[in-house]
Amino acid sequence: MKVIAIGRNYAEHIAELENERPAEPVVFLKPDTAVLKKNMPFYHPDFSSNIHHEVELVLKINKEGKYIKKEFAHRYFDEIGIGIDFTARDLQQKCKEKGLPWEIAKAFNGSAPIGEFLPIADFKDLNNINFHLAINGEEKQKGNTNMMLFDFGAIIEYVSQFFTLKKGDLIFTGTPAGVSKISIGDRLEAYIEDKKLLDFEIK
Repeated sequence: MKVIAIGRNYAEHIAELENERPAEPVVFLKPDTAVLKKNMPFYHPDFSSNIHHEVELVLKINKEGKYIKKEFAHRYFDEIGIGIDFTARDLQQKCKEKGLPWEIAKAFNGSAPIGEFLPIADFKDLNNINFHLAINGEEKQKGNTNMMLFDFGAIIEYVSQFFTLKKGDLIFTGTPAGVSKISIGDRLEAYIEDKKLLDFEIK
């Protein structure tokens, strides 16, 4: 199982980090050791003092495929969940300044908590899905799939040119604006529509 993640997929998030708007999806990978399941706590690592939360909808791939056309992309996932792409912003900035890859800022252990998944049948319109993240009971991020620069189909078409998708793979589809630093003791709760699917603590 691999985790494929999309960066810079919401315009307001691009603006808040003063990044350049991409002409095609920005792709990075996380190893399976990044995945944190069953609402297990996230233990804040010592190597960073500025880890940000990034809530994202997550697609679960249900069969193998490559060079998938956008119009057929819906055949390759049948569940949508929610997750957090934790980012060590201080390490990322150092790597960017040196022109180096920034996997250590994105792909570290436990950096991809995921919640429960919902069947596609639960959604009337994949281009109109609301989701949000609350920290300590306060809403911090909210988004809707109609705000995505690249929709689910476009993402699958693009990434499947480079990586064969296999059953069980996860695709993180990008985060909306509102990212901020997490602290030990925080409680994170992530929702799709009004359903809480992820609930865990920072320790």
